[in-house]
Amino acid sequence: MSSIKKTARIAGVLYLMVVVFGMFAEVGVRSNLIIPKDAATTAQNIMASASLFRIGFMSDLIMLACYLLLAYTLYVLLKPANHNLSLLFVLLTLASVAIMSLNMLNQFAALLLLSGDNYLTVFSVAQLQALAMLFLNLHKYGYFIAQIFFGLWLLPLGYVGFKSGYFPKLLGILVMLACFGHLIQYFQIFLFPDYEVISYPGLAVATIAELSLCFWLLIKGVKDQPTHLAQ
Repeated sequence: MSSIKKTARIAGVLYLMVVVFGMFAEVGVRSNLIIPKDAATTAQNIMASASLFRIGFMSDLIMLACYLLLAYTLYVLLKPANHNLSLLFVLLTLASVAIMSLNMLNQFAALLLLSGDNYLTVFSVAQLQALAMLFLNLHKYGYFIAQIFFGLWLLPLGYVGFKSGYFPKLLGILVMLACFGHLIQYFQIFLFPDYEVISYPGLAVATIAELSLCFWLLIKGVKDQPTHLAQ
């Protein structure tokens, strides 16, 4: 049982790292440097804080590595309860990480376009700034495409946690609801881009659920021996 609790706490640490590195990259870096629909100011911000932009880029990659390790650790923890569903959320995580990792090239492309290298002299400054903003927008929407899988992995995770007895049942329900919170934002972004308010309630639930799971794993570990579910 101590080994199971240790595995749960490792998962909690990894979850916390996902939150910290992801929030630093998004809130600490991108939201301060990228000004929506203002290519010139965004370009100036990035070039004035190129080192910070690179650190944010690396922070995102570390977050993705922790996210993948988190899914594997939770698989090890939950597979005695239900191997098939535990494997499912790992596969969904793999899809999410693969899309987000490839999508990171769009973010780095903006820095390359603004680097001032000789081969870029065929473009005017305004053109380079516009292209940089285009790639940053592609990065933004690429992230939301990955969010399909980033949301879906929470459904089998929450279900196994709910049915197995590893987590409090309320926490399992919240994690399952978090799946739909992420999916609502995905549909809102692509179908109703001018109505961000649609996604706010779902994102609030998702934030509460994932932070609760993170700290439950980190502080409490697991409740007791899981109930084995039908495979």
